[in-house]
Order: sequence, then C-alpha cells, then structure tokens
Amino acid sequence: MILASSDDIPGRRIIKTLGLVRGSSIRARNVGRSIIAHLRVLVGGEITEYTKVIAEAREQALDRMIAEAEKLGANAIVAVRFGTAEMMSAAAEIIAYGTAVVIE
Repeated sequence: MILASSDDIPGRRIIKTLGLVRGSSIRARNVGRSIIAHLRVLVGGEITEYTKVIAEAREQALDRMIAEAEKLGANAIVAVRFGTAEMMSAAAEIIAYGTAVVIE
C-alpha cells in the first residue's frame, strides 16, 4: 500500500477514487508511566514514556486505515493526515485518515 500526504503520487495516475478511509486508536495513560513522566517534567527533556505510547497508537491507526482501504480494493491512500483528541484526562485518540484510491 502506497501512502502519501500529497493529493497525488508523482509518476502515478489515479484511475479510481474509492473514498474516505480512517483508522483510530485510543490509548490510556499508565499510572506508573505518568509518575515517571511527571518527574521528567521537573527536570525537562523528552518524555520517552509518552513518545513510545503515541508512536504505537499512530502505527495502529495507520494499520487500521490501511486495512479499511484494502477492503475497498485500494492500492494507495492519498491526502493522509493525523488528528488527535483528548477523550478524558487520562486518554487520547489518534486518528489517521485519507482518500483510498486505485493507481496505475
């Protein structure tokens, strides 16, 4: 599956547009990780505990979006975007979305 953040894929022609596809993942914070993260806030720097959780959620959202596109018969997704939303104070959603297409 070819993914592109642009509206087209250079050197390839879109022959059919299949529609919007999306995948999401909602992750809750772990109490142990939250304690460590709060300690890191005091000293500064990257909060690696959350970086890992967000990266895993992003990959899961992408995988789910790709699976939806494959069900439609797509071989590419263009205009891929990510969004986030806080669901509650301890959980967040990552959503990946784009347009499923068939390219030559």
